[in-house]
Amino acid sequence: MEKIRWGVLSTGKIAHTFAKALQAVEGAELYAVSSRSAEKAAEFAKQYGFEKSYGSAAEMLADPKVDVVYICSPMSCHYADSLACLNAGKNVLCEKTLTLNGSQLDEILELAQRKNLFFMEAMWMKCLPAFLQAKSWADEGRIGNIKLIKADFLSLCEDDPENRLFRNDLGGGALLDLGVYPITLAMSILGNFPESISAVGVMKNGVDYDTMITLRYSNGAYAALACGFDCKGDNGAYIIGEKGMISLENWFFCEQTARLYDSGNRLIEERYFPHKPNGYEHEIIEVNRCLNEGLKQSPLVPQHESRCVMTVIDEVKRQLGLKFDGEK
Repeated sequence: MEKIRWGVLSTGKIAHTFAKALQAVEGAELYAVSSRSAEKAAEFAKQYGFEKSYGSAAEMLADPKVDVVYICSPMSCHYADSLACLNAGKNVLCEKTLTLNGSQLDEILELAQRKNLFFMEAMWMKCLPAFLQAKSWADEGRIGNIKLIKADFLSLCEDDPENRLFRNDLGGGALLDLGVYPITLAMSILGNFPESISAVGVMKNGVDYDTMITLRYSNGAYAALACGFDCKGDNGAYIIGEKGMISLENWFFCEQTARLYDSGNRLIEERYFPHKPNGYEHEIIEVNRCLNEGLKQSPLVPQHESRCVMTVIDEVKRQLGLKFDGEK
């Protein structure tokens, strides 16, 4: 397999996590990084061993050696940054949530198809071995017909109006930053088209601080999902069926363990999957594989599933009365 030359667009906190994972993946070349500050880009490049650094995204996108760009700019910038990368002929791995609404995502996916370029949502969860194990158990019928999925992503954050998480103009709020994960998990297991969507939330300063979502499916299954910034939970995911249960404890952050229980809540199988080094390596490996095989989207994170998740997010936003500055 050929080495893939990676470019990283933006040097925020998540870029550091991603760069550490890049260092651990054979076949991933840390080639270029861009920032709005040439000094920050140079410092980042030196810290992680990137060959090139650029003081703007446009400069990096003009480099013909960049094979794929990882976009980790603020949520409100994903739409414009994705279009810029695709128009420059670059393959793209873009952080979740991909865009502020479905119409923006439609434009991106149409452009990627027209340009014959690879585009994938950086939904690292769907590439993690523990998630894939849980999905395999569910698909194999190990817990029978699924009745309920419970999944939370609750993170206690200091209420800071300058933090991107609490700024409408940067695409802040719990739904886009946290809620996309439990929505994605539920739809991956239960199906992409819930019969009904219900949502309630706490709105403040133009963003949602807490949101509760219920997805109901035509076969009678439900998903009860929660995300929020002002309380902390166990952040567990539980897939409950007629014959047992699958659990993924603290599924977003830690080295992951998938557990399978029978109907008497007895543990019958357990699989442990340590991260090497932080879990992001799995989505990098998947992108490298797809590019080497000439694929334009990933079978693990297919574009239509990302689009279906955005449909649910759009409806939740409508029910909450949530609209971002970047949509107007």
